[in-house]
Amino acid sequence: MAGTAVAAPSMRPWRRQIGVPSWGAGTGLAVERWLEAERDQLVLWLPVMLGGGIALWFALPDAAAWCLAMLLLVASGLACLAVGQGGRAARALAIGLLTTALGLGLIWARSEWVARPVLGGPTIASFSAKVEAIEPLVARKLVRLTVLPVGKGVETDGQPVALPYRVRVNLAERDAPPLLGTGAVIQLRARLMPPPLPAVPGAYDFARVAWFGGIGATGRGFAPVMVTTPSGSGAGIRVALSHHIVSRLDGSAGGIAAALATGDVGAISEADSEAMRRAGLAHLLSVSGLHITAAVAATMLIVLRLLALSPWLALHARLPLIAALAGAAAAIGYTLLTGSQVPTIRSCVAALLVLAALAMGREAMTLRLVAAGAACVMLVLPESAAGPSFQLSFAAITAIMALHEHPVIRTFFGPHDEGRGRKLARGVASLLLTGLLVEFALMPIAVYHFHKAGLYGAFANIVAIPLTTFVVMPLEVLALLLDTGGLGAPIWWLVQRSLDALLWLAHIVADAPGSVRSLPAMPTAAFALMIVGGIWIALWRTRWRRLGMVPLAVGAIWALTTPAPDVLITGDGRHVVVRTAAGLAMLRDRAGDYTRDMLAENGGVEGEPLLLADQPDARCSRDLCVTDIVARGRMWRILATRSAYMVPISDLLAACRNADVVVSERGLPKRCVPRWLILDRRVLRRTGGVALTLGTGTVVTVLNAGDRHPWRDPPVIQRTAHPYRPRHSRFYDVAPAFRADRRHQKVE
Repeated sequence: MAGTAVAAPSMRPWRRQIGVPSWGAGTGLAVERWLEAERDQLVLWLPVMLGGGIALWFALPDAAAWCLAMLLLVASGLACLAVGQGGRAARALAIGLLTTALGLGLIWARSEWVARPVLGGPTIASFSAKVEAIEPLVARKLVRLTVLPVGKGVETDGQPVALPYRVRVNLAERDAPPLLGTGAVIQLRARLMPPPLPAVPGAYDFARVAWFGGIGATGRGFAPVMVTTPSGSGAGIRVALSHHIVSRLDGSAGGIAAALATGDVGAISEADSEAMRRAGLAHLLSVSGLHITAAVAATMLIVLRLLALSPWLALHARLPLIAALAGAAAAIGYTLLTGSQVPTIRSCVAALLVLAALAMGREAMTLRLVAAGAACVMLVLPESAAGPSFQLSFAAITAIMALHEHPVIRTFFGPHDEGRGRKLARGVASLLLTGLLVEFALMPIAVYHFHKAGLYGAFANIVAIPLTTFVVMPLEVLALLLDTGGLGAPIWWLVQRSLDALLWLAHIVADAPGSVRSLPAMPTAAFALMIVGGIWIALWRTRWRRLGMVPLAVGAIWALTTPAPDVLITGDGRHVVVRTAAGLAMLRDRAGDYTRDMLAENGGVEGEPLLLADQPDARCSRDLCVTDIVARGRMWRILATRSAYMVPISDLLAACRNADVVVSERGLPKRCVPRWLILDRRVLRRTGGVALTLGTGTVVTVLNAGDRHPWRDPPVIQRTAHPYRPRHSRFYDVAPAFRADRRHQKVE
């Protein structure tokens, strides 16, 4: 065999021998190595997948789709375990899929658990109710009550009417009886309506919030309101403390001080509240991480100093542990006092985890802490994941933790042996960088929910956060303590001056040119891409995190290039805004501030809409209005009715034939056939509010066929038909403007 070459035994992997391409084996090995390097980060994705399941339930339309999605997720997860042969990638994917299924099932079960029938239509009724909660709205001179009706109510004509389980009613301050308190039973008369759906696409969905809150009706109460059974505890410590603080300070300063102590923002004027939002300081009014941290830190410091005065305790007791227990009690008490809102609960859970980690000698401030807090909130209140409060609070703390866990940032802003000047400069730079990152992280969420993006918030917070944390809050606590002996007046004067300075800063920043940019409603898919990209960047640690820039950039470009709607129509057909050459113009001049602001925000403009009748391209009478819009290289004609009065049928039909879009709050004859689209009362009942983008021919509606989320088609309390008032009377057909549609009412 000399001189004969002998082939070496094959060194190919077994996958190649059975026909699996080598790139597949290489890719699998690369993924396993990557996940091995990221093994400490994998647990952070559990709350993300839980939230993904919750988001999937909101995105899918009905129970059949929810069941199918759950089955596919569970089957896919089990299949990964079966074929993965114990690999880390297969296990991680399986756990992620099963956690997503858990999130979907959790929110579905929660929606069924809170299910309550809602009021069938607007009504004016007298009824007895037990007061569940009281919320003073001092700036609006109102008191908001959440009540539980007792028995049936009686309508104005004497007919009995069934009422929902829970009702929210606004009372004028002068109509609130002196003995009103939590637990009291009252007798009142109120105009009630079902929780409204969004007036236009992208607007606030109060119906969804009310569904998960068990609220089946909302409205306005009338005097007299009588207390039949007084409350044993009064309005509660939260309301009493808010009243006391507001009485000690002037203007919105009292409202801000009350918000810091109790979470009650009802005493802040609308102008000052808007200035705080535009300046990026609105987070100071929501009791969250900043306030909980200050309360816990102050409690621990005071307890530790007091206990250290005893030599015996200092030698025989673990004072830091006792101080941590006191801080935990302070965090829980503060959370209960401020109404247990989502940001407060999240911050309380985080504070408790930090204290537990410190007690065990572990590193506390990590992304695992944030993940644990998010998971706890979603397990108890899964619907909160769809709200801006949850998203803003967790996005901010995740961005901060991810930034300061980066090795470069940790090295640069960590402890240094340097002078006070350099240390101060490094601290200011850290605060500025953190503020800029938080503004960037929160911008997609703010635009998606509020259609506005702030630009100068990072700079305003450099002053506002230290002022609130180290000046306002300690002075307020001291003033409240001294008030027990009637000695708090001088300290309240200092609180007034510091809060006036905070409001001055808010107005200066809010009034600066370009402080806020208004944008139209963002597509949900674009928002989801940006959220996924941001989470990918924040949670991973290796170079693969850079892949998150792809969905982040795609979502941002998609959102920025989405054209603003040319026409917005509310669900009742009464209010229409059209984008003219001069800006958004409104069909009716008689519209409330809420309606004007809502239409302007969803139209992506600052300020109030103009009046359509004043525009040169519009021709309006008391009953009809016609305007022309140039879009997609052609002229579009919009026709809208302005009153409930009938017009000559020949004139109406001629106007319909010459129009591309016809909008009316009443039912139009079938012979009214425009060139493209008719949106009258019958159509709007099926679609809800409508947004039209003429340049792309896009029609977006509030209600979509097949959507079976419970607040879209809730169980309704049926009303008894009056024997002398038929359900379908001719009066309703002749004057439909006076017939209130149950789905499109303004929230009081």
